[in-house]
Amino acid sequence: MFNKLHLLQYLLRQIRLVGLLPYLSLFTWILPLLLFTSGNNSLMAHDEALYASRARLMFDSGNWMTPWENAHHKTPGPYWLIASFYKLFGMSDISARIPSMVAGIFSLWLVYEIGRIMLGKKIAWLAAAILSVEFLWLQYCRLSTPDVPMIFLVLLAIYSLIKTELYPKYRYFWSFIAGLSLGLGFLVRSFMIFLPIIALLPYLIWEHHRHRHLANPIFYLGFLVGLIPTFVWLCFSWLRYGNNSFEELLKFVVQLGSDDSYNHGPLFYVWNILLKAFPWAFLGILGLFLTLHRPIKRYQLILVGFPLTLFVELSLFNTRYPHYGLCLYPFVALFASVGLSWLGNIYQTGIYSQFPLQKSKNKILNFFARNNLPRNLSYGFGGFGVLLVIASTIILTWGSYDIRKYAAIGLAMGLGWLILPVVWISRYHFGKKFLTARYWIAGWLIPCWLALATMGSIGMFSDYNPVLRTFLQQSAIASIVQSHPTYYVQIDQKTQALFEFYLPIHAKQVASISQIPALSYAWIYTDQSPKLSRPHRIISTVKEYQLIQFLS
Repeated sequence: MFNKLHLLQYLLRQIRLVGLLPYLSLFTWILPLLLFTSGNNSLMAHDEALYASRARLMFDSGNWMTPWENAHHKTPGPYWLIASFYKLFGMSDISARIPSMVAGIFSLWLVYEIGRIMLGKKIAWLAAAILSVEFLWLQYCRLSTPDVPMIFLVLLAIYSLIKTELYPKYRYFWSFIAGLSLGLGFLVRSFMIFLPIIALLPYLIWEHHRHRHLANPIFYLGFLVGLIPTFVWLCFSWLRYGNNSFEELLKFVVQLGSDDSYNHGPLFYVWNILLKAFPWAFLGILGLFLTLHRPIKRYQLILVGFPLTLFVELSLFNTRYPHYGLCLYPFVALFASVGLSWLGNIYQTGIYSQFPLQKSKNKILNFFARNNLPRNLSYGFGGFGVLLVIASTIILTWGSYDIRKYAAIGLAMGLGWLILPVVWISRYHFGKKFLTARYWIAGWLIPCWLALATMGSIGMFSDYNPVLRTFLQQSAIASIVQSHPTYYVQIDQKTQALFEFYLPIHAKQVASISQIPALSYAWIYTDQSPKLSRPHRIISTVKEYQLIQFLS
């Protein structure tokens, strides 16, 4: 027993020596959040099923360049990535999601490294831990979409630019990696990569006298090398579709720039990020205020200039979706870690913290310090936790099954929020001085981790279409779709994407019912079956669709 304990201590010492402990701890922190499921998986109809089904088309056809009948409107990077994992692990919804999970883990490590250089190790680790428990970020780390892989490339480019400054001896290597990352970003996310590139311009231009990135030809060489896969794909696409290949790419960008079908106003990202990064966005505002008041030497135009410029770009862009703002979430985490660390120092000492600001006459910060904001937040979130526990207990006792699973989330979060007042009261009313700021900061992280872990365990991050999943798993339905092609005249795009991924034999679209052969199976809207003149029998119904067989 003692020999095993000594061996464990020796391994931990070696891990610390090589600097791997932060990476291992962050990996251990996020891995359960990425893996927890209810045991079942089904794709989100939009956009996840689109990327997964298009990758399946490449995988099934063996044509990884031009598998579509017409010119495609997006670059193939995400399809290649997902199809590669189909090759490795077989075609499944889990395989389709692995690229985003892997990119999410590497993004955490990059946030830690970027934060370590700018803010120090402790705040950097806290920032990465906070990013792990931001709701929208975790959700997209578990979806087969290109958003998180693109953000990984952006963070890698930022990290490489910083390393270029720190280690002039390896300037050309890191400059090449920075350019390569941005070039590959075009392959993964098409013209959307230019939004973060433009957001880097304040740093690249106004600090040019110091770093001279824009005068470095290796940076541009890396960018061109990163564009090579896209150029190769465009050549193959042009050979088959002609100029339509270029027109579709440009047309898609123009449509996005002018489309505001959801009528999201210019303040969309303000309330959306506040909601989907709760409570970290509020702490991020505090951290941003602190960072603006005391700029971070050399890196202010990255830490502050990049996210603010990107935020303005996204707000001016007419098409606004929550996932377009995902590139802001690592910076929300960095600012939140600054704010939370500042509050932690007030908790620890009971006086105004000097980090990351020196002693100042700023009235707002002094007001927060004098009124003991950590104490007030502890009691406030503790009271919120009590309300969540009471409400969740009532719902679990008398609510229906569908509501009870959401009550479990509220109960986990409510119990977690009770940590803050318990730690505060134990330290300042019962003299438990061992409860340092680390325990108080953990009281912020644990409730969010518990809530997200519960959400994963009940399938909210993995099982988006359980009705269709269970329908296709029925033995009678499975035997039909596995051995017979099915037809449809018109179905909505979301259901079509799901069918293209889950049906073993691709469903075929026809112009009219009369074109469907006798004894064949078809998908129709439920309200259409009474209007059919051809003899048929209804096999089963799922949502607003019926699977029928035409008898003649």
